[in-house]
Amino acid sequence: MSTSMQTVSAATTNKASAKTYKEFIKSACNSTTYPKLCYKALSPSASAIKTDTNKLCNIALSFTLNATYNASSSIDSLSKMKGLSPSEKEIIHDCAETTGEAIDELEKSLKTLANLQGSGHKADEMNDLKTWVSAVLTDEYTCTDEFGGQKVSKAVKNTINKSVLYLAQLTSNCLALFNLLDY
Repeated sequence: MSTSMQTVSAATTNKASAKTYKEFIKSACNSTTYPKLCYKALSPSASAIKTDTNKLCNIALSFTLNATYNASSSIDSLSKMKGLSPSEKEIIHDCAETTGEAIDELEKSLKTLANLQGSGHKADEMNDLKTWVSAVLTDEYTCTDEFGGQKVSKAVKNTINKSVLYLAQLTSNCLALFNLLDY
């Protein structure tokens, strides 16, 4: 086989593989509540995920953790706004605290997921993992629950609502993807 034919053959194989990997992600994401968001988040990592459910869950969890860091940063920047009312300051403080807790829980979850394959207690650790990620959902909604009856500026409310909704959707998707694991 000539070098140019090998190159064409390799390129064709790579395109077929990339298509297979993206189909795997799309199929996995169809099991989630927010399949479009799931696919958008994970498809850029198709070549790393290939058809490995563990990698898929790991990357979904990592993506969610990074989004939580970004949300934490956005919430932190809200606390620096001028003219905040005492109730707005309290809501932002509480939301920053719960976002910090969510980061801790996601970091623990990532470590557990990474060690799951070599573990002798897979079912227990999988239950812990699901518990922590479910707690992240609770943490996220705690931020918006505090709006009830409080006078909150549109800027504060919109920033928190947008961050919380996005994180809740990503977290929900992670929980659904965990069900694809064989543990």
